[in-house]
Amino acid sequence: MTFPTNIHHLYHAHIYFNEKSSDFAAQLRTQVTQKFIFSIGRFNRNFVGPHTMWSFSVTFGKDDFEEFVPWLDSARGNLSVLIHAVTGDDFKDHTDFAYWMGKEVELDLTALDLP
Repeated sequence: MTFPTNIHHLYHAHIYFNEKSSDFAAQLRTQVTQKFIFSIGRFNRNFVGPHTMWSFSVTFGKDDFEEFVPWLDSARGNLSVLIHAVTGDDFKDHTDFAYWMGKEVELDLTALDLP
């Protein structure tokens, strides 16, 4: 893994799970809500946007990056996590500004606004 670099103002973390890992992912989501004051997305048991696995998202900023990213990496277990910048360019955010923890999950980039 190339560890993410904190060079943007806003980020999303997408935590991926499946039926087998759903309980663990729900516990992780609860831990995030208890430890951090972030906007946390729905617990999606379907595909949303470019995400080809079930997922939930966490929105966090530059000031929380150095604490949250290492914490998430140690707390995620075997779950895959996509961390990407939120710049307004969805395609670049999910490609050029994307970092993975764990196994990379294929994204459906056709679901994004392409340049």
